[in-house]
Amino acid sequence: MNILVTGGAGFIGSHLVDAFLTEGHRVIVVDNLSTGRKENLNPQAVFYLMDIRSEELSGIFEKEGIEAVCHQAAQMDVRKSVHDPLFDADVNIKGTLNILQNCIKWKAKKVLFASTGGAIYGEQESFPCDESHPTKPLSPYGVAKRTVELYLNFYAQQYGLNYTILRYANVYGPRQNPRGEAGVVAIFSSRLLAGEETVINGDGKQTRDYVYVGDVVRANKLALEKSGNDIYNVGTSRETDVNRLFELINKETGSRAREKHGPAMPGEQRRSVIDYGKIKRELGWRPQVSLEEGIRNTVAYFRNGEK
Repeated sequence: MNILVTGGAGFIGSHLVDAFLTEGHRVIVVDNLSTGRKENLNPQAVFYLMDIRSEELSGIFEKEGIEAVCHQAAQMDVRKSVHDPLFDADVNIKGTLNILQNCIKWKAKKVLFASTGGAIYGEQESFPCDESHPTKPLSPYGVAKRTVELYLNFYAQQYGLNYTILRYANVYGPRQNPRGEAGVVAIFSSRLLAGEETVINGDGKQTRDYVYVGDVVRANKLALEKSGNDIYNVGTSRETDVNRLFELINKETGSRAREKHGPAMPGEQRRSVIDYGKIKRELGWRPQVSLEEGIRNTVAYFRNGEK
């Protein structure tokens, strides 16, 4: 199958590219390298340096005979979305619509969409929450992801486009950017290994559901083979607070850094954890990599130098 992976030079996207190639698919990557890295690119993939909003995207669909799209490219900084919601919507909504229009024009059969299992639910009413939980996003980023989900339903009803939406929990692992605002596992790992100051926002009792990138890749591979249109949470159903995360990474890096707290981030979600029961029942997926093992792999990646 000819699979287009948007954001295929990025953290999650590059792992997906590797996996699809291993499965024998032909993989085409579109990435503008705004956050992706050339070092992540698999040389076996066909690479186009291009923004998903580009009108030239149509030519790639035509030339490469795209049959399926794994859409990972996004403006993914929640704080940036709050400061500049117009830019966030331009990339995350209009950019995605450009992809979907081309799917219809060139008759692509399937779309896998990377949504969010944290920002889309807002402050949760149940823990862990399943896919039926109300969606009350508190950021333009979450609003955009939910908007795309609704658009996918429209394209399915209007044009028969097949899709699977995967609502990711907090994904972490090798190749994650340690210099951004998000990605606390990568940030802590990189800073503690370098002996740099590592600050925990607020009291550190805010919780997240941390899912390893390899498990996310397996969820995508299973979803690629699924017919019909559905939404699945991809997480661990396990809450971990930031203080505990710091403790685990501090131990794995061999650092003796003391816990240091800074101001809380305004508007930061207090608790986030999602239920993976549905994807377990319907696709046979469950997380296989424990947080401890995932941190070990991530720290080893940064210890050996980013590639």
